[in-house]
Amino acid sequence: MKKFKSGFFYIGVIGGFTALMYWVVLLGAKLEIGRNIVTPETGKSHWNDFLDSMVHNLEHPLAILLAQIVTIIFAARFFGWICKKIGQPTVIGEIIAGIVLGPSLIGMYFPEFFNTLFPTESLGNLQFLSQIGLILFMFVIGMELDLKVLKNKAHDAVVISHASIIFPFALGMGLAYFIYESFAPEGIEFLSFGLFMGIAMSITAFPVLARIVQERGINKTRLGTLVITCAAADDITAWCLLAAVIAIVKAGSFVGSLYVIGMAVGYVFLMIKVIRPFLKRVGDLHSSKESLSKPIVAIFFLTLIISSYATEVIGIHALFGAFMAGAIMPENVKFRNIFIEKVEDVALVLLLPLFFVFTGLRTEIGLLNDPYLWKVTGIIILVAVVGKFIGSAIAAKFVGQNWKDSLSIGALMNTRGLMELVVLNIGYDLGVLNPEIFTMAVIMALVTTFMTGPALNIINWFFKSKPEAIPKDISTISKFKVLISFANPERGRTLLRLANNFIKKMNGNASVTAMHFSPTNELHHYNVKEYEKESFAPIIEESQDLNQKITTLFKASNDIDSDITEVANKGDYDLLLIGLGQSIFEGSLLGKILGFTTRFINPEKLLNQVTGKESLFENSPFDERTRTILNNSKVPVGVLIDKGFRAADTIFMPVFSETDTFLLEYVQKFINNAQSQITILDVGGIIKYHPELKEKINAIEQKAPNHISIINVKIIAKDFLAAQNLMIVSMESWKKLVDTKSLWLSDIPSTLILKESTQYS
Repeated sequence: MKKFKSGFFYIGVIGGFTALMYWVVLLGAKLEIGRNIVTPETGKSHWNDFLDSMVHNLEHPLAILLAQIVTIIFAARFFGWICKKIGQPTVIGEIIAGIVLGPSLIGMYFPEFFNTLFPTESLGNLQFLSQIGLILFMFVIGMELDLKVLKNKAHDAVVISHASIIFPFALGMGLAYFIYESFAPEGIEFLSFGLFMGIAMSITAFPVLARIVQERGINKTRLGTLVITCAAADDITAWCLLAAVIAIVKAGSFVGSLYVIGMAVGYVFLMIKVIRPFLKRVGDLHSSKESLSKPIVAIFFLTLIISSYATEVIGIHALFGAFMAGAIMPENVKFRNIFIEKVEDVALVLLLPLFFVFTGLRTEIGLLNDPYLWKVTGIIILVAVVGKFIGSAIAAKFVGQNWKDSLSIGALMNTRGLMELVVLNIGYDLGVLNPEIFTMAVIMALVTTFMTGPALNIINWFFKSKPEAIPKDISTISKFKVLISFANPERGRTLLRLANNFIKKMNGNASVTAMHFSPTNELHHYNVKEYEKESFAPIIEESQDLNQKITTLFKASNDIDSDITEVANKGDYDLLLIGLGQSIFEGSLLGKILGFTTRFINPEKLLNQVTGKESLFENSPFDERTRTILNNSKVPVGVLIDKGFRAADTIFMPVFSETDTFLLEYVQKFINNAQSQITILDVGGIIKYHPELKEKINAIEQKAPNHISIINVKIIAKDFLAAQNLMIVSMESWKKLVDTKSLWLSDIPSTLILKESTQYS
């Protein structure tokens, strides 16, 4: 009755007030008399009105800006993904995306599309939004600086970093002397041009360098610590130099710039001696997410904005103020992590790609239409590499590093990335760099960043010290070796419990390695140790409860799927255990369409389809990551669908074909180590008609009587499934269950899906 009453009330209210509004409109129409109301043109259709309205909406500045952002993010993620797959920093792909979308490619071959998407009058909005992204990014870079490490390693780091600045700076000014007459814009003094060429040659991309160090697993080594400290010292020095150079350029002379530099020194003193202690006090009192209220967050963001505004007004650029604001943030690691999480995703994913594309719009490779111009480009690249690479390497050797580490430091310090683009854009905005020299320098930034990885590989090969994917103490073990790979620590606990049920009574003849790989772009060099500790804490706690010794393996990875399979294959493990993730391509029509289209832009999927590992129209029950690991692993793989797994007292095993025989090896381990009770479902009489299979089951029963029972039923009761701790099934049988949409799938317990080894196939 209540339901009908609510329905009548709803209809009455909606209908009554709709009628009232209609009556008001009729009365209002009478008021139009004598007011010269404009009516649509006679003969013009409503469809044409609609089309005119749509065109007007598409040409609105906000619509254009939103279309630009969508296009830019798609392009940046796609090219970044390609670079990640070939072992390069994603920043290279994002820079390439900017060049592709600019006049160098799209603008040249698809001018109408280019002019529609990037009309000249819209570039101002794009520039300002990209500058906001840069301000937020420089704020994060400032927070990523670990000043404590800088203090501890100051002597060697300062010598190397300052040598790596002054050497290329001097070479850059020397280069400027030879190209000034040909490439300096009209009205620009040599001092301004020379200083900008010097700073462009001497910059190092601190964030890219830190991520490369993490990816290569050398962040915990003496070399990794030293080179990150060098980059941090380089960053601080280079930004101070850049501020001074901007002041000189804007003032027009060195003497005139002294006023600006004096104000800048006063600003830095105020930030360090007055603002920093106040922020430290606030940070100490509000270092958790719960206590970090909106008014407190507002204080820190206001500090960022006011600092950026102050440096822009002083004349040393807003980016220096953002960098400084980040550097004086409270040193509490948890506090900085909270703020970086708040800022980084918006800055890096949404706004920073706009800067890359805006740089790409300025980069016109078509301007380099003469062999002489490409010769000058080559000279710029050579000067940049010799100055930074050789300068850093010689300084590192001088302070006592061996040749391998010295050359590695030189290769890493030669990385320029985004920081170079920031400097070049500032020079372009100030009118110091013309379009030709700007384009040449952008190409130099790409080449020097791209060459870092290959240069390190050559150095490692030459000195015969290529790092191993896995520790030697793991790869040489001749026991039954289980590798568990987890993303979520709680899932890692569950996988460890499962592994323990395989081996807990093997009296030291088994080993477990717990492995966690973290995406490089989610880690910051200063908190890697704390992140690793937090990731493994639940697993170590569980291992102590189970009295199960484990080896931990942690690494920052640029390609997690490939690294997991590489460790598993090279370590010659007997079993790799992973958890099943959820695919974004399942559960909706749009998701399935996206999932299908990704097959044509994912080289790995195309390769798997060509080699027959994956069918083009396969309806896989696994998510993308799980599917990649299953396709590339040569060792046996177990995929756990966790529904609260705690123990393996009762196990259910359906047998669909004779190929499921290999599951009995795992059944035997469960019986021997966990005293499990096994119930085998003989689907279609497979066991009955295959004596070899029955013989294997009998052999297990002879060693462990009363642990296996065989059933042959068509309908499985919910009560039976509820009583089981675990179901084990082969990968092929699991696909059959999913494809046939078996009714009892919704009631299954935690399930372990097993794939045989392909080591010798």
